[in-house]
Amino acid sequence: MPRTKSSQLFYKYYEEWIELYKVNAIRSVTLDKYYMSLKWITKLAPELKLNDLNRRTYQKLINDYALEHEKQTTQDFHHQVKSAIMDAVDEGLIKQNPTRKIIIKGKKPGNKKPKFLNQYELQQLIRQLDLGTELNWDWYILLVAKTGLRFAEALAITPNDFDFAKQLLSVNKTWNYRATKGGFQPTKNFSSIRKVQLDWQIAMQFSQMVKDLPKNEPIFVKQRVFNSTVNNRLTVLCKRAEVPIITVHGLRHTHASILLFAGVSIASVARRLRHSNMTTTQETYLHIIQELETQDGEKIMQQMAQLM
Repeated sequence: MPRTKSSQLFYKYYEEWIELYKVNAIRSVTLDKYYMSLKWITKLAPELKLNDLNRRTYQKLINDYALEHEKQTTQDFHHQVKSAIMDAVDEGLIKQNPTRKIIIKGKKPGNKKPKFLNQYELQQLIRQLDLGTELNWDWYILLVAKTGLRFAEALAITPNDFDFAKQLLSVNKTWNYRATKGGFQPTKNFSSIRKVQLDWQIAMQFSQMVKDLPKNEPIFVKQRVFNSTVNNRLTVLCKRAEVPIITVHGLRHTHASILLFAGVSIASVARRLRHSNMTTTQETYLHIIQELETQDGEKIMQQMAQLM
């Protein structure tokens, strides 16, 4: 882009940036989020030009967005918009980084359902699972709880994705459950491609159940799948177990939180979940990390007190 484009309206630049860098490069569901951010920029700052972007004008944009959204949603908006702004800085269209030291605000969160279960609650849930000799949604729930896979990642698992000798599960695609006919599609991003270590018990169980199934077809999908189908089943199981009702995505949070409380490093949890970077893990599980730091502080003081 030539330097003269520094006077371009910011929302126009952001729209061109999406077309140039994101269209056909990311999943449609993720692309929709970028276009939603574009709508908000157009609504909140229709006259804002690139060369008018500075810390004050960007902070105002973030503040205006935060009036209608909770803090985490505002954080997500900031991350998406910041990516485009940093490219504009690199291109010389903006002199200085206007996103530096930005304060993220947001509406007070409403009463939300719990995002995850603790270890005891998860054990109570697992005891309610109907784990017969054939694959069903209860086996799906167990697999997600033990691997931390995303909803669409777990739907796309085929027999060929298992390496039972090494107790590994390859995650290299997702299932397009939003489409009427379904079908495989790429993972959320390139960094989501990974091999997840399985415990010996679930590896042995699945080795028996998938051995006679078509090697390249999803093991859980027999007809069109809706997110609500699995979540409704999970709700029934949570009620029977007398534990907080969570979603399938909550099982992913449960998996991560249990690992963190067990002393697994943030870096290892980030790799297992395949967050795009460790900062995402830290921000998502900040409350758990802070609780663990408090426990660590108590342990440190106990150790120091013994040095007499």
